[in-house]
Amino acid sequence: MYIDDEANNLMSFKASFRFDYNIFIANNTEEALNQLEQNPDINVILSDQKMPDKNGVEFLEEIRLKYPNAVRILITGYTDVESVIDAINRGHIFRYIKKPWSDVDVKSAVEEAYKFYMATSMLAIKNEELQKAYTELDKFAYSATHDMRGPILSVLGVIGIAKQIDDMGEVREMLGMMEAAMVKLDNYIQNIHDYYNLRRGEVKITEVNFEEIIKDMRDIFEMTSKIDKTGFVTSLKQAETFRSDEVSLKIILNNLLSNAFKYQNRSRDDKKVALDIEVTKGMATITVSDNGIGIPENSIELIFNMFYRATSQELGSGFGLYNVKDALGKLGGKIEVSSKENEGTTFKVSIPSK
Repeated sequence: MYIDDEANNLMSFKASFRFDYNIFIANNTEEALNQLEQNPDINVILSDQKMPDKNGVEFLEEIRLKYPNAVRILITGYTDVESVIDAINRGHIFRYIKKPWSDVDVKSAVEEAYKFYMATSMLAIKNEELQKAYTELDKFAYSATHDMRGPILSVLGVIGIAKQIDDMGEVREMLGMMEAAMVKLDNYIQNIHDYYNLRRGEVKITEVNFEEIIKDMRDIFEMTSKIDKTGFVTSLKQAETFRSDEVSLKIILNNLLSNAFKYQNRSRDDKKVALDIEVTKGMATITVSDNGIGIPENSIELIFNMFYRATSQELGSGFGLYNVKDALGKLGGKIEVSSKENEGTTFKVSIPSK
């Protein structure tokens, strides 16, 4: 955007650079502010120093706080050198152009300004990503020590009690408690393993046979289904070739099914989990549904956050659905959730073939 109270300068500027840039012009600072409000993503702002309502230094200083990312350039004559030095020292402008300006000078200044804009923007993005990584690391350190120590302390407590018990029936009961604690610890470690596999591993695209994947899921959850007396039904419609990363697909299915079994309503006699997969028109639609305890409405938007747990019915890692979302991001997929408390939950996943 170029601000100048001389209409001829504005017309000349726009005529010279209209093919190179998307140009905005304003003949006073008020009009310039209106342009910025309507187009807050303007990258470079050039302002003439001498204007009747407000000089260029004052205007560039005024917009600096509201539009900090825009790179500011001052256009001035030789007699305004002191103003230029003052503006540079106070950080109001990136550089200045002397009047009368030439196309070469302006183009050079704008190109440098745009490069500076892109560099600072990328730095801001990287800083934001770094802060997010630090936050996740902090949460991870707390969660890991808390969730891994819990089962270990449970086992140590049971061992201490078991040492003083002679009745084998009670000892077996204690062993069952120890086994449950170790299973929870193993699940937590597996989720961490999945998390780092997704973060570090590259996507390996191969032809996917969902019939084999469903068989693997049945093998994994068959015992859980029998022990918890939860019906497990599957269906598949695949009449075309589908290509994707099989490891990521299994992580998605394993976590969704694990939650479906874990968060059942223990008082129901008709507990059930269903897995339906349909591959058509280059898209795999995976639906995992249950008639369990459901998810509170105010928690649905949060369940994909790392370490978030919507219920305390079971000791979860807070990694499972985060890993699902991460895996879907790598595959270009999306997920929808519908749930009602005490009635059940349905996750619908859509993944395009690669």
